[in-house]
Amino acid sequence: MKTILANLSLRQRITIALVILLAGGGVYELIQYQQEADFRPLFTGIAPDDAGGIVQKLKESGVEYRLGESNGSILVPSARLAELRIAMASAGLPKTGRIGFELFDKVNLGATEFTEHVNYRRALEGELERSVMSLEEVEQARVHITFPKDSVFLDAQQPAKASVLVKLRPQARLAPQNVLAINHLVAAAVEGLSPDAISVLDMNGNLLGRPKTAGPLDGPEPSGAALEYRHQLETDLLSKINSTLEPLLGTEKFRAGVSVECDFTGGEQSEEIFDPARSVMTTSQRTEDSTGAANSSGVPGTASTLPRPTSRPSGSSNRVSRTTENIAYQSSRTVKKTRMPAGIVKKMSLAVLVDQTVTWEKEPKGYKKVLVPPAPETLKIIREQVAGVTGFNQDRGDQLTIDTLPFESTLLLESPDAVSSRPAAPAAPAAFVLKWDRKTLMTGGGALAAVLVLGFLLLKLARRGQTSGSVEVTGPAELPRGAAAPAGLPGSNIEQQLESQLAERDALQQKMDAQALNSLKLAPVITKKAEVLAKHLREKITKDPDISAQILRTWIREEES
Repeated sequence: MKTILANLSLRQRITIALVILLAGGGVYELIQYQQEADFRPLFTGIAPDDAGGIVQKLKESGVEYRLGESNGSILVPSARLAELRIAMASAGLPKTGRIGFELFDKVNLGATEFTEHVNYRRALEGELERSVMSLEEVEQARVHITFPKDSVFLDAQQPAKASVLVKLRPQARLAPQNVLAINHLVAAAVEGLSPDAISVLDMNGNLLGRPKTAGPLDGPEPSGAALEYRHQLETDLLSKINSTLEPLLGTEKFRAGVSVECDFTGGEQSEEIFDPARSVMTTSQRTEDSTGAANSSGVPGTASTLPRPTSRPSGSSNRVSRTTENIAYQSSRTVKKTRMPAGIVKKMSLAVLVDQTVTWEKEPKGYKKVLVPPAPETLKIIREQVAGVTGFNQDRGDQLTIDTLPFESTLLLESPDAVSSRPAAPAAPAAFVLKWDRKTLMTGGGALAAVLVLGFLLLKLARRGQTSGSVEVTGPAELPRGAAAPAGLPGSNIEQQLESQLAERDALQQKMDAQALNSLKLAPVITKKAEVLAKHLREKITKDPDISAQILRTWIREEES
């Protein structure tokens, strides 16, 4: 190990140390992760006072625990999860808010009637809170009940009332049917409580359900529920009109409006009708009264009792009878009780405005705009369709108005000559890309390939000059035109070197151009641009050899550095 460590450089030693530290840290984090992953939630969403009691109980038991960052959760090892839940339940934790009917488990002999009444209300409110919290959307709940106040005087009697405060879970909401269910749940548990006398609120102060002592649609002034009900009726009618006329006229060819007047004064109506032409017997009473006795005479004996007696007994009667009959008749009566619902449609006003069409008449100076209204048959069909789909009732006082006027978009239409003389709009970038043809793509590709080849050749020439001697040329920065350097210097006769290098570059350039064209399958005509560029460079070097030599020296120095 010493030999191996001695042969290692400082960088290698630092790398090995870092790898060992990282490996140790990874093993430690893995062990911690395995230990933390073994923890499971004992309770979630508990109140702070309940959480304090549970934590104290866990400390007394010597159980390791973790507190969750959110939702008020307490985590314990999964191996003891069931055992700890049973132990906490036996200790009465968590308390889940207020207590219920277990308040009467202990008998309090010294409690007064008032104390028993208050305890009963507390227990009932606690049980209702537990029932409301069992809903999936509700996280916490508070219930307050006011029992009815009885009195021998009707004016002094007060009905029962209740209020429910709920805290909803994140991203949850109570639908109207859920609020109605809570109202009926609380009303069914409290004697004398009506579902209409219960208010339901959330923790943000939003009123989910209000008492309906007078009804949401009753009252001299329209309430929010009444306005919402009216708006819903108008929206439904307008949607029916639009869906009916759109296939006939088009989407932007008409406008419709609806106004509904509703009667929100609900109640009951009693009606009693007497028919004098029809009478019926209501009561009948008959009495018979008889007084006096009968005297018998004749021959007594067996002969008078035979089937055909020779003589029969005779007698005289002094009885008096009397019959009395009393009959009562009454005219027929009809009693009718009608409950008038609130929110019935009292009157409905409908209006439809139809657009006109435009035709152009050619004149010597241009075109003339002519507005053509819809035909009367079309307006009649529109009227019939709107009346049928909305339930139009003229006897009720409903109004239906159908007019035709040109819309603003119709009036702003331009004549055909103005449209034809307008310059064409520039094409979008996407259209420009789509108009690229094969020739344009090939030309651009060839030019790009030529530029890349020239850059590559120049770089190669610079590197070749570096490897040939790597000797810095000393002398004046600018040589006189036509003067030659000494023959012994490596940088002499620069013009001849440049010409030979350009010749080699041209040959290599032509070869690489041919290869690039073959790979791209481009037309040979594209190489003209590369030839023009090469010719221009040759002319430039022949014209200014001093500047070209200075550029080459600069490239060589850059490569050496």
